[in-house]
Amino acid sequence: MDTNKNSYTIIFATVMVVIVALMLAFVSGALKDKQTANVKLDKKKQILTSLSVEIDNQDADELFNKIITGGLVINSKAEVLSDSKEQAFEIDINKELSKPLEKRQLPVYIANIDGKTKYVVSLRGAGLWGPIWGYLSLNDDKNTVFGSYFSHASETPGLGAEISQKSFQAEFIGKKVMNNENKFVSIAVVKPGQTAEGMDYVDGISGGTITSKGVDAMLMNCIGQYETFLQQPATGGAKQ
Repeated sequence: MDTNKNSYTIIFATVMVVIVALMLAFVSGALKDKQTANVKLDKKKQILTSLSVEIDNQDADELFNKIITGGLVINSKAEVLSDSKEQAFEIDINKELSKPLEKRQLPVYIANIDGKTKYVVSLRGAGLWGPIWGYLSLNDDKNTVFGSYFSHASETPGLGAEISQKSFQAEFIGKKVMNNENKFVSIAVVKPGQTAEGMDYVDGISGGTITSKGVDAMLMNCIGQYETFLQQPATGGAKQ
């Protein structure tokens, strides 16, 4: 074949593209299981962090299975669709939020911390530049915050990205999501120095107003899905 012809260049480029595509597909397939396992492990670490569990130098899988003693998949009416923590773990809250409220499947993780039951719910929202997410753990009264975890995809370092810092997350500890009439009111995220009438609140991130508002909306929208469940007396846990 005449290597000076345009046809040669086109054929050569096509062959190279096909070879590279096949190589990338092979590498992606070979790493898929490991990537999936890493995503699941990171999710377990996030849930444990919302329970104020220190994970350093510990087996996160083993710790998760020990502390998360049960799980539920419920709907907005608090009807139990599954009492399997494995099925609860597989729920993608982002996909569920795209559905009508009455069709959503909501995960609840049930933990045992020092002999006391904690409930963990999933959060997902939007920040300034991309998605934000997290987990909120509640005491056995299903009202008082025991711990929290927040993260983001691309918020501004030193500003909105501060939601991932322990100092911000610790502000939620002890706050209540229900009022004295057992009605859901959420926890407000306000500008430093401001207050929120009729509900508990925390100071937002200085200079990160839009991200703070995103966290505020995320709490209202996501915890609100669980209102009927939170209004019910604690049942003491679920099977492993």
